[in-house]
Amino acid sequence: MFDGLKAIVGENGWRNRENAQRYFEDPRDRFHGLSQLVVLPKSTEQVAEIVTFCASNRIGIVPYSGGTGVVAGQLSIDREDNVLLSLERMDAVREVALDDGVIVVEAGCILADIQSAADEAGMVFPLSMASEGSCRIGGNLATNAGGIQVLRYGNARDLCLGIEAIMPDGSILRELAALRKNSTGYDMRHLLIGSEGTLGIITAATLQLKQKNPENLTVLCALSTPADAVSLLHQLRADVGDVLSAFELLSHVGLEILERIFPNEISPFSEPHDWYVLIEAAGAVGLRDKLEQALGDTIESSLVLDAVVAESESQRDALWRLREMMPEANRLSGAICNSDTSVPISKIEAFIDETVRALAAIDSALTINCYGHVGDGNIHCNVFPPPGLSKAEMLDKQADKIESIRMAINETTHSCNGSISAEHGIGRLKVTDLQHYGSAAKLTVMRQIKSALDPHNIMNPGALFPLEEVSN
Repeated sequence: MFDGLKAIVGENGWRNRENAQRYFEDPRDRFHGLSQLVVLPKSTEQVAEIVTFCASNRIGIVPYSGGTGVVAGQLSIDREDNVLLSLERMDAVREVALDDGVIVVEAGCILADIQSAADEAGMVFPLSMASEGSCRIGGNLATNAGGIQVLRYGNARDLCLGIEAIMPDGSILRELAALRKNSTGYDMRHLLIGSEGTLGIITAATLQLKQKNPENLTVLCALSTPADAVSLLHQLRADVGDVLSAFELLSHVGLEILERIFPNEISPFSEPHDWYVLIEAAGAVGLRDKLEQALGDTIESSLVLDAVVAESESQRDALWRLREMMPEANRLSGAICNSDTSVPISKIEAFIDETVRALAAIDSALTINCYGHVGDGNIHCNVFPPPGLSKAEMLDKQADKIESIRMAINETTHSCNGSISAEHGIGRLKVTDLQHYGSAAKLTVMRQIKSALDPHNIMNPGALFPLEEVSN
């Protein structure tokens, strides 16, 4: 069945399961992929041939980008006969067009490499996240990734002007023009972005570049409550304008976990505080003086308890490591649940408080680390086993309790008018959750679009929708 696919990509363009184990691993060690073949095309035309062949032979295709997804969107966990399609060999920067303010890249480009290419051109590509050294732009767009600068620059969707993609019948959609305005019917770009490879495979994208700012400032502020973080956000915006690019909430619990796992990563404050906000601002000359004055006012009013301003690039990096290494510290500490939810900014504190109460009702010995993006209401709750109990033991003996923890966070999110997935997508992990919490009208339209474009369900079958909803 797979010989035709191997012929399309050539001798060096495919891997058997035996020599491709890394493609079947889950970053959080919860799932394991079952595919028997990985194909690695080198061109858009090869991807189109692969999809055409799979459409004719009713072979499921699971797109694979950087492998950093945490909801099993890149893994075939139910079927062995799906082929895994990796775009890692399609990693070229096709064009940097400064007059248009864009960079055109292939889907296999690593995010950090796109940032470097923009920097070499004297510009900035602001999509940024902890996994940027390994995640790839195709996956970022397929999941509409967020990251730490959504506050100012938006999600991946907001930074993309055009796409090239292979549709489920093998046809090539070429819409890479650097257009800011295009009112010619349905926007296929926005339909495919965030669809997690269920409607087509993105092979290239035209991305917006931003101007570099002459002054940048990184500050860590100590606060009493998450509500104070929201108040500080509004106050600084009023005082210094739209210059805040990141506004990250951290907790004392989280910093304790980080310091235990990575002893060199320590808080710069002499005394611990309950909550912190890590702020990144960039703007015109004079920004530093304006922001320091504004922060001084918030300290005088006791909104901010203490603040540390980075005075060098090394100090800035040290402050950012407190946030960027948090996911890895959570993983190494044995987190049994890692949520990705968003709520209205005004409900951040209520969401955290209600979540802590709900989880304490399940088991008062659980440790909870809440952190995330204040500016867009995306708060991650990581839950750890009671003292003396390991993650493996809980997975083996208390799986029902873990599911109760996960659902308690979902219920609190729903009660706060939030979303069960803010920036990681649905994948296969949250398919049942989407069916439960998604509106009936939205789910109906999604199914109709899926059936119309991919009637044989070959595009990432099992992601977003239950496998049985569309038969091959």
